[in-house]
Amino acid sequence: MTVQDNRYPITVVTGFLGSGKTTLLSGVLKYEKFKNTAVIINEYGQAGLDHRLIRRIEEKTRLLSGGCICCNMRDDLVKELKEILNESERGEIVLERVVIETTGLADPAPILFSILMDPLLTNRYYVDGVVCCVDAANGELHLKNNNESVKQIVTADTVIITKTDIVDRDTLQRMRKRLGKLNPAAKILEAARGEIDPEAVLTNTQSRMEKTGTMERLENAEDPAAVTAHDAGVRSMSIKFYAPLDWTAFGLWMSMLLYAHGEKIMRIKGIVDVGDRGPIVINGVQHIIHPPQHLEDWNGEERNSQIVFIMKEIEPEQLMASLVAFQNILGSAPEISEINYDPYSGER
Repeated sequence: MTVQDNRYPITVVTGFLGSGKTTLLSGVLKYEKFKNTAVIINEYGQAGLDHRLIRRIEEKTRLLSGGCICCNMRDDLVKELKEILNESERGEIVLERVVIETTGLADPAPILFSILMDPLLTNRYYVDGVVCCVDAANGELHLKNNNESVKQIVTADTVIITKTDIVDRDTLQRMRKRLGKLNPAAKILEAARGEIDPEAVLTNTQSRMEKTGTMERLENAEDPAAVTAHDAGVRSMSIKFYAPLDWTAFGLWMSMLLYAHGEKIMRIKGIVDVGDRGPIVINGVQHIIHPPQHLEDWNGEERNSQIVFIMKEIEPEQLMASLVAFQNILGSAPEISEINYDPYSGER
């Protein structure tokens, strides 16, 4: 908490799809100082995945899925923040701060507006800062093709350039220069493999939000959600398998998919059961597949594979047919146990 009053700090962590928000938070929340942090994760599709990864570190994690809290789920966010307060007052959790991880498509301004316009929330919380993750490898492409990426950067107090270990120094310097022009007031940091000083992410005791009068500007502004809209061509799909997947077959298919349609496959992430003691965590962004992470065990979770795809101008049915056909060719197709399409696809 702050020394000035009894309000709890809220940090909003934003960044475009695949920018490394969950990886960064997983590392930060291991830090002892932040053990009493409640985490709200908003995921674009119907079935969430990131909270499964964060919950390995932070038990006070809750999921808001099936929409975006910058537009059609803002009431749910307000309700969740109030419930966290109630749990703290009932002694069910020890609370010192809240982190909100947005979807990769979110505009942070309506989220801040929702918090600052609610009398109860402003009495019990303050916005400590907005942290934006920017992918060193794909950031330029995101800025070129997705206006949401620009909005996330210009709203931030701190911008963290992630995945600096996979780009050369010239690329990194160009990104720093571009970010400095977009948001001269922001603190710009770098993170390789998701590693960073935890206090640089979650401690911002003299928030630019309050210091520069952002609160007053939001109070006097029209609701930012009135002009917030997501690209109707974006789709998400979550697939769940309860039988182990053939890792070789799946890996080949994923590599071929990103090679052929990389710019349209905005994000692939998943926890995959390959029959070992622990699952494999996969991450793909556009044309890039990051090295799989092998976890030691299931941490008490039910064994299953869950894979989330976020794509543009590709229908979920096309992608699903491709996966099944490829696994069938290799004689390794397990039965699909559950499929969820996002609300914009019109299918269930």
